Amino acid sequence: MAKMTGSQFVAETIKSYGVDHIFFVPAVLYQLLSDFEKIGGKAVMAHSEKSAAYMADGYARARNGPGVAFGQSVGAVNLAAGLQDAFLALSPVITLTGRRQPGWRQRHSYQEIDHRAPFDAVTKFNAEVETQAELPMLLRQAFRAAVTGATAPTHLDLPGISGTELMGEGDFEVVPEPRFGKQPPFRALPDPADIEAVAVLLRNSKRPAIVAGGGVTTSGAAAELRELIEKLNIPMAYALNAKGQVPDDHPLNVGMVGSYSRSSANKFIREADFVLYIGSRTGSQVTHDWKIPGPGVKVAQIDVEGEELGRNYPNAASVLGDARESLRALLNIVDPVPNRAAWLGRYREIVADWTAEQQGYWESDAIPMRPERVCKEISDALPDDGVVVVDTGHNAMWAGMFLDINKPQQQFLRCAGSLGWAFPAAIGAKYAVGERAVVCFTGDGGLWYHFTELETAVNQGLPFVTVVNDNRSFNQTQGGVRRAFEDNPGGGDNIWKFTDVDFAAVAQEMGGVGMKVTRPDELGAAIDEAIKADRPVIIDAKTDPAAMAPLAWG
Repeated sequence: MAKMTGSQFVAETIKSYGVDHIFFVPAVLYQLLSDFEKIGGKAVMAHSEKSAAYMADGYARARNGPGVAFGQSVGAVNLAAGLQDAFLALSPVITLTGRRQPGWRQRHSYQEIDHRAPFDAVTKFNAEVETQAELPMLLRQAFRAAVTGATAPTHLDLPGISGTELMGEGDFEVVPEPRFGKQPPFRALPDPADIEAVAVLLRNSKRPAIVAGGGVTTSGAAAELRELIEKLNIPMAYALNAKGQVPDDHPLNVGMVGSYSRSSANKFIREADFVLYIGSRTGSQVTHDWKIPGPGVKVAQIDVEGEELGRNYPNAASVLGDARESLRALLNIVDPVPNRAAWLGRYREIVADWTAEQQGYWESDAIPMRPERVCKEISDALPDDGVVVVDTGHNAMWAGMFLDINKPQQQFLRCAGSLGWAFPAAIGAKYAVGERAVVCFTGDGGLWYHFTELETAVNQGLPFVTVVNDNRSFNQTQGGVRRAFEDNPGGGDNIWKFTDVDFAAVAQEMGGVGMKVTRPDELGAAIDEAIKADRPVIIDAKTDPAAMAPLAWG
């Protein structure tokens, strides 16, 4: 034990996990932030608590380890709202907030609100810290819980409106636990009998398929997944969280499956007689509301959480274990099965049909631009170690289908459902990856949520690129609005259309770099130039409001 302040202890503990950035909104734990910067960390002020949570989330996903965000008492529930995406995406974000101290609670004190219920909904560990003596145990537990098993956010509520009541001098011991600074901290080994059961299913299947989920990404199992599909000559599809784990141009990669999907991937999985899910919870999005695969298809799962095995399909085999270690065990006992020529022929036919249908959009010279062409230009311009951060909705659909990730060091980070996440998340990701290029792909609808964070990036001198799919609208909603307003001629446009704003001019005015692009043959060069800039860049890509992402097949 040593005499130090609680602020020094928390700062040094956070730093010991390899976390060198804290994202926050004032006024919270100022002395702690000062102590953190004294030991080489950096405090990054956001313009809203949701943005701070998104930044910490992008930071966590890019480094495959914990991120940290702070919020004061009245901002705590805003911070909880920002954790929705991290919770849905299984991202380890640790949050600290202030609350009214004992003696002030239940008395209508200024800014008093109960934080427990909002954080219970979006964390796996949520605790109130009552005394300085329990602070070390609870802080370490917040990190351990966040990165262990199925990763998720955690929360500690500290007494004091700015969380400062326990930050005075006391007896503390900083106990470094570097194991919990990355994920996974432990690698659960599978039961050999369960691995053998999966091997038998693969051996006996005539039309096998593999679906890779986000657990492949978290586990770092990309090499093992690729080796398995090549050894067994089995085509695979992926959930959006596993995009890039096997290159999109690999001949056995059919692409993204589910609700945001290539029709070829859904058709292929629908025709399989056995599907092996690796690191996937088989939720509604990856299965297109549990329609892909269909009834009667044998399913097996490999997952680190036992409660997920068989949750949505009656598994023919279940493997509890780390994705990488389970794939290694499987590779040790499977032999190539050469008698699937008809199935591989059918797979190639499905892929060829989809490619022929979409080729014209990928290569379109239309003005306004097609989003498919925008995605192709981002793919072509992305450096070999670049990071793409993508919003939800149509942008996720366009990117999942048409933005290829083909290099092993490239990363793809996707929003799990909170529109507006991508722009602040890209700021966090850039802090995590340093000199590597970060390209954010969002729509104007998504950008409007947190465009104020451009000031954060300019203020911090943070260079990254945002390509705005600017169709002057919430394009994805137009069909529903028009149907609802069929009996109201001329009405409804204000519900989904925006003013035509020059985002490039706004970026310039705010101190960033702005580029407006209307022609597809100019976009690639603009992205190349933007990646070399020393400031944040907004590329306002004017796209066709009538262009709709293809609906999921099935």
